[in-house]
Amino acid sequence: MREIVIISGKGGTGKTTVSAAFAHLAQNKIICDLDVDAPDLHILLAPDVRQTEPFISGNEAEIRQADCVHCGQCQKLCAFEAVSFDGSIYKVDPLRCEGCGVCVKLCPAQAIDFPEGHCGDWHVSDTRFGQMVHAQLFPGQENSGKLVGLLKTEARKRAREQKLETILCDGSPGVGCPVIASLSGATLAVGVVEPTPSGRHDFTRVADLCRHFRVPLAVIINKADLNPAEADAIEAMCAENGHALLGRLPFDPVVTQAMVRRQALTEFDNPVGNALKDMWSALQEMKTGREARTTTRIGE
Repeated sequence: MREIVIISGKGGTGKTTVSAAFAHLAQNKIICDLDVDAPDLHILLAPDVRQTEPFISGNEAEIRQADCVHCGQCQKLCAFEAVSFDGSIYKVDPLRCEGCGVCVKLCPAQAIDFPEGHCGDWHVSDTRFGQMVHAQLFPGQENSGKLVGLLKTEARKRAREQKLETILCDGSPGVGCPVIASLSGATLAVGVVEPTPSGRHDFTRVADLCRHFRVPLAVIINKADLNPAEADAIEAMCAENGHALLGRLPFDPVVTQAMVRRQALTEFDNPVGNALKDMWSALQEMKTGREARTTTRIGE
């Protein structure tokens, strides 16, 4: 079973646009949106939700007012200033509470509960491109890496049950915990890069992350014609470090037009969509082991 994760060193590079196109082109697959903090693949795929489950993770302190003796010990002990006093009662701000449990353990009246937190929801949905597993954390909630791991476990289970060949994942941007969780167990990463100095810098970080976890990396340079010099520099980095270069995408207003219509670029005839079809074909021919590190280019 092949597990492809589409990533980027920063947000806004076109990662989800590429993910939607590949989701349209891939056969015998399950789709997984691993951007749980700010997901947007559902906007293009219009999922029909079939199953929703709560994501329970971490703990939050809650003061039982009937048992509180108003000693103020919880407020003094809280390193995160999550406990406030309004003149009559002490209460915990759930957005500030880090769930450390110090106030729970040291409350002299044992008046603080410590229930698990409902941090978000995850879903299994049907789309016009196939089944999709996705989620949404509530605002201000943490443990996104744990939720990503849960989504991947669910996607793998369903892929095995349905004898699917590919798990196609739209990963989180950056290099933080959710990206690390996204790359765990992946057979191939596809990095979408913008040809700017900051884009090249962020690409270096995400490439280092893939190398650390020994995940082969293929690269797409998006909007390459806006800065050919930077695009050339990124291509040189790929050649130097053995990353497969799938090719370059031009800047084209058709991308925005497709978004407005909630379509993947490959669902209708256009130059960018046709280029993505070529890239998907090249990706299908790549091996996902160590041999995938050999630099390739479309047309060569």
